[in-house]
Amino acid sequence: MSPNFRIAFRFLTAKKRAMTMSLACTIIGVGLFIVTQATTSGFEEFFIKTILGTDGAMRIQDEIQDTIHAIKTSETSDFTVSAREEGRKYIEGVQEPTQIIEALANFANVSGASAVLRGNIQVRSSFKNESAQIFGIEIDQHVKVSVLKSQVIEGSLDVFRDTPSGVLIGSVLAARLHLQVDSSILIDPLNQQPARRYRICGIYETGVRDIDKSRVYVRLSEARSLLKKPTGVTFIQLNLNDPYRAPQDALHMEEVLRHSAEPWQEREKSWLSAFSALKISSGITVSVFTLIAGLAMFNTLAMIVLEKTKDIAILRSMGYERSDITQIFLWQAVIVLAVGIVAGSLFGGGATYAISQMPLPRGGITGIFATKHFIVNLTPWHFVEASLTAIVTVMVASLIPARRAARLEPGDIVRGTAQ
Repeated sequence: MSPNFRIAFRFLTAKKRAMTMSLACTIIGVGLFIVTQATTSGFEEFFIKTILGTDGAMRIQDEIQDTIHAIKTSETSDFTVSAREEGRKYIEGVQEPTQIIEALANFANVSGASAVLRGNIQVRSSFKNESAQIFGIEIDQHVKVSVLKSQVIEGSLDVFRDTPSGVLIGSVLAARLHLQVDSSILIDPLNQQPARRYRICGIYETGVRDIDKSRVYVRLSEARSLLKKPTGVTFIQLNLNDPYRAPQDALHMEEVLRHSAEPWQEREKSWLSAFSALKISSGITVSVFTLIAGLAMFNTLAMIVLEKTKDIAILRSMGYERSDITQIFLWQAVIVLAVGIVAGSLFGGGATYAISQMPLPRGGITGIFATKHFIVNLTPWHFVEASLTAIVTVMVASLIPARRAARLEPGDIVRGTAQ
């Protein structure tokens, strides 16, 4: 143990009350930073998992056609062309889904593809009518790009697979229409065709209210007949081995397939931006405790400088350099930081685990996801970020009194003129 460290420890223990306050603020700041970041990241990850399990990692949709626009040489000329400007034209839907799906099999990151035909409908029950959207799917393909199987809370996918006139509806829509499994409904395709009767084979719940009250799944062949669209589909839903590579894969797919590719990061951009802003704001809020710890450390060291001027004069007379005096005072900040970060990390980790076991009030939450418990996602980066925040705040606050102590001269202290 170096002499500078021993002296710093003696100075620090002489101000137990002030040191305890600074240490407590450091522990609380580090711990709460970890808790807030873990809970915010947890809900963000849960939202991403819900969206990927429902809408897939990417959608291949409208066909891309290159277009050329002529530019006139002057306003008075109708025919003379001096240049050509290239652009893009989008043709709605995927006209050859089978060929596109076969081509997608050559992309290493693609683990599944499902053709989907979508259209607006009116759902009628004995009680009321509701506007909805029909999703025509091949169930064996769709379960490879979604978690629909695990989202079915009543009924069975096997019954849906074996029933030509079967449908799957969301839990919110079922509740609004007072429906249950084996109930019958009328679906009006809004295209001057007569309404058709269908049997409810299953009720699913994604947790996303807008989906659970609007989507009705039917067989793809039935959707073609109902919507009068014998060929083509609205989009192809993809599942990726690494969903975070979706933007790079989308660019490659657009070049090869000549269809627009929408990655989930672009599709859910608004929600992802909201989660990022929430993490930043919560981090700033709880960093107030770390700021208080820095101010407390500044006050503690400033008081020690005032009270230990004679001790500093003795040390300088014994041959201690200014750098040694600076180290003595910075060592005090390091001691508080080391204890505070370790204790704060233990406090944050324990509190995060306790929160993850807590049930949410009133049976949980729904809206953009459904959960009955707090969701946490604790990573080593949360501990690193909390520690760096504490280190920067406390060390910057400690540097001023440490440099002031180093500038004190023995002669000035003896004469009483030290500043």
